[in-house]
Amino acid sequence: MEAAAEIDHFSYGWVTPALAYLSSFVGALVALLATSRARPSDGARRVGWLAVAAVALGCSSIWSMHFIAMLGFDVHGTAIRYDVGLTVLSLVLAVLVVGLGLAVVTAGRGRLWSLAVAGPVTGLGVAAMHYTGMSSIQMHGTVHHDRTFVVLSVVIAVVAATAALWAALYVRGRPASVAAALVMGVAVCAMHYTAMAGTGVELVPDALLRSPPPGAAEADFVLPLLLGVGLPTILLVQLLLVTDNERQIEQERTTRRRFDALRRAAEEPEGTEPRGAAAPAGPDMFSAAPAAPPDSGPAGPPRGRR
Repeated sequence: MEAAAEIDHFSYGWVTPALAYLSSFVGALVALLATSRARPSDGARRVGWLAVAAVALGCSSIWSMHFIAMLGFDVHGTAIRYDVGLTVLSLVLAVLVVGLGLAVVTAGRGRLWSLAVAGPVTGLGVAAMHYTGMSSIQMHGTVHHDRTFVVLSVVIAVVAATAALWAALYVRGRPASVAAALVMGVAVCAMHYTAMAGTGVELVPDALLRSPPPGAAEADFVLPLLLGVGLPTILLVQLLLVTDNERQIEQERTTRRRFDALRRAAEEPEGTEPRGAAAPAGPDMFSAAPAAPPDSGPAGPPRGRR
């Protein structure tokens, strides 16, 4: 017979929630700044910035936040390990769904239908990432989830994803991006801890006497998180701070268009009228013709006074 286990979500105190929120905030900020570069760009440059935003939001803000928070997850009476394959799958899933959402809303230019499609799809993907990560847990027992908290966490994920995509399209300026990232970090953390509040574990008998389950320990994720997520995120923040912002990119595009127009005008052969120039005005039949001087005939002697 399995017995309910005691769960501690904060085995390291408030260290893991604080670090998880910091990771979520920084990832959201990088994603917003990268999207602000993508909006006025085009071609490969636009795709590149959107890819940066997808990795920042999906990996740092969502996936890393989840596993940093899971470092504080402890079940009394059993060791906890993680299946590496499912853990990597949850990471890929987070990045792909965020990238899909950004692609849909940017292609739809922020229209209502694009947010109505991309928001739920991205939110469901984020929830799928969470529960895929939870299914990677290996222990001497079974994990179950309360349906009420599952539904509530999915609703929070959909609302948070829709708000994040809206912010990625319409938030302008660094102060507004920072404020939006602070709110997005709260939403992502709220989704995670709401889902975890409905999590329970049933242990098998004599779990403490069994050998540790297969898989990677929590400590095995610390170094990959620091090297694979922390350092690249710091570098991205520095890159975004030194690259042109949205207004500078738009000014550059305007200057380029004006230069191209002047170059085309200079390349036109001489004697041809510029494109769009009005034709010279001809004689107007309604205008008064200049009056001819009266014919005074041959000049004679001046008339004197009588």
